[in-house]
Amino acid sequence: MHYNLGGTGELVVSGHEPIRLSPHMLIIAPAERPFHITAFDPDGRIPMLKMVDPQPSESGELVRYVAGSDKPEVTLVCGYFQAVYGTTIGLFSGLTSPIVEHFDAEDQLDQKLKSVLDELAGQQVGVSAMTTALLKQVLVMLLRRSLTSTSVLGERFSMLSDPQIARAFSEMVNRPGAPHSIRSLAQAAGLSRSSFMARFADLIGESPIAVLRQLRMRQAAAMLASNCQLSIDQIARSVGYSSRSSFLRAFRKVYGMDPSAYTENERP
Repeated sequence: MHYNLGGTGELVVSGHEPIRLSPHMLIIAPAERPFHITAFDPDGRIPMLKMVDPQPSESGELVRYVAGSDKPEVTLVCGYFQAVYGTTIGLFSGLTSPIVEHFDAEDQLDQKLKSVLDELAGQQVGVSAMTTALLKQVLVMLLRRSLTSTSVLGERFSMLSDPQIARAFSEMVNRPGAPHSIRSLAQAAGLSRSSFMARFADLIGESPIAVLRQLRMRQAAAMLASNCQLSIDQIARSVGYSSRSSFLRAFRKVYGMDPSAYTENERP
């Protein structure tokens, strides 16, 4: 987890496009992915010093990484964490792409994270309980944000009212290109085919296949927007389509245009 206290720069998670940092931005990155942070000059144009892949402290103590000796141009609070709903559902365990959310100063998220740092630095009695309580407040803020967010964050939390559907949905989000079927998803949820379809539709408002198509097309769109060198056929296969024509029909249904037109629209 990375929270930008102030300044401008970029955070690059291995395998993904650079994320331009702005104040009060919160980024949750996939586990075990190398990353680096680059600061920019005060005008936000020239890359300055780079901090490469900070590692968690084996002792669990607070570690400060500093690049350079001048006043910092970007300052972040970074930490490794695990969030579990109930006893089985890891909220971010299968995350494949960074989640980026923009908060405001009025949200006071920075104050909560600074309090976590103060607790870790002080190492007083009850430090574990205090830091856990503060981080739970941060997760509650994320939960509230998910109610209006259009990012993957909203999907991560929307399923929690039905843990069985959440397990199946997690499979769809984490591996949209896998050969999912109603039968395999119902098995993942531990439900009969009819019960799974009814409960999924009640919770989401759409059928599992319709939602799976949207997830696959979103992944395809992200690949197109990133200017990857894969062909349309290769992208189609990577998101679960063996037929080019079926992929094109699905893409048009979701985005109202062909992949080539979408790519043109997304170019800067």
